[in-house]
Amino acid sequence: MRSWSRGIFVLLYLALLLKIEGLEFHRSEHTERISGSAGDVLEDNPVGRLKVFVYELPSKYNKKILQKDQRCLNHMFAAEIFMHRFLLSSAVRTFNPEEADWFYTPVYSTCDLTPNGLPLPFKSPRMMRSAIQLISSNWPYWNRTEGADHFFIVPHDFGACFHYQEEKAIERGILPLLQRATLVQTFGQRNHVCLKDGSITIPPYAPPQKMQSHLIPPDTPRSIFVYFRGLFYDVGNDPEGGYYARGARAAVWENFKNNPLFDISTEHPTTYYEDMQRAIFCLCPLGWAPWSPRLVEAVIFGCIPVIIADDIVLPFADAIPWEDIGVFVAEKDVPNLDTILTSIRPEEILRKQRLLANPSMKQAMLFPTPAQSGDAFHQILNGLARKLPHDKNTYMKPGEKSLNWTAGPVGDLKPW
Repeated sequence: MRSWSRGIFVLLYLALLLKIEGLEFHRSEHTERISGSAGDVLEDNPVGRLKVFVYELPSKYNKKILQKDQRCLNHMFAAEIFMHRFLLSSAVRTFNPEEADWFYTPVYSTCDLTPNGLPLPFKSPRMMRSAIQLISSNWPYWNRTEGADHFFIVPHDFGACFHYQEEKAIERGILPLLQRATLVQTFGQRNHVCLKDGSITIPPYAPPQKMQSHLIPPDTPRSIFVYFRGLFYDVGNDPEGGYYARGARAAVWENFKNNPLFDISTEHPTTYYEDMQRAIFCLCPLGWAPWSPRLVEAVIFGCIPVIIADDIVLPFADAIPWEDIGVFVAEKDVPNLDTILTSIRPEEILRKQRLLANPSMKQAMLFPTPAQSGDAFHQILNGLARKLPHDKNTYMKPGEKSLNWTAGPVGDLKPW
């Protein structure tokens, strides 16, 4: 009864807002081309613009880890697995390292899961150090640049800082041996020690086939104004409150739990994906990290993402026009969220929906199997191609060293 009355309230509100009786927001069948340089970059084809050499590592660094726990294929950090699989058969792969522009080291550093499926990053630094020691001992290419023409997929909460708690991640900093490498990571926040210059920020993994199976008819009315499902408090890890999500999620709940325009709850229904397709705005607040799979889900389902995460660096920001498709709300302004969203002009809402309906926008957020033109795999390659040619500082002078192999916490130096 509550959801039915909320839907009626929202439809009446929107009709009044538009001053056109009976007008509803639908899942838009009309698309709008992404104009300007962003759209052109989004549709770039990386084939022929770069060559990647894939190191063949012992299976203990990747395949054997996955064999122990197949759940790694479905968690939000799975980009490291699917990028490896993609590159093995990609047209950009070269078997001749002398002609390579980039070198890729396939290490599944997040595939160490607790019984309830949470990745533990504690072994990751030793695993990564071990892999780098291996490639630097068996091939000459790491040593000639100290990793400056190498890239690594590091999809942890805080990337190559390898910890899920921000304070600890900041204290650790980026693994010293990766200081010259290009990091491809989900974590992105400006002026943060865990995001270094030149990193490529990517979307978290969300299962494409699963989302595809939950699509509903495109003419379904969007009768939910604001939608969110997830934690507002993390009592287990933040019993006093205020630290988790920097208090932003708690502010959403305390201010809008009884607001009929807001369909928000900690419950995760079986109709979650369908509900997102019935919503106009989907909240994408920070949690322990500034990013979450909700961002991907919102784009795929045409729900305007409301991004609440100060200083976030969004996936493929040089290709996806986030300002045009989303709404940014400062964490301090969460108590005014209802006023902010209801003040957005209907024409602007419709324009954002048309942009979200563009297939290239959705494709760029996914890691599908098999790979498809313009998908997240290709956006990563585009990002690497745009860094070419390497400048003269990439290559070390004879006898020159810059990396400190003994830097970092003592525990990281133990053999893996």
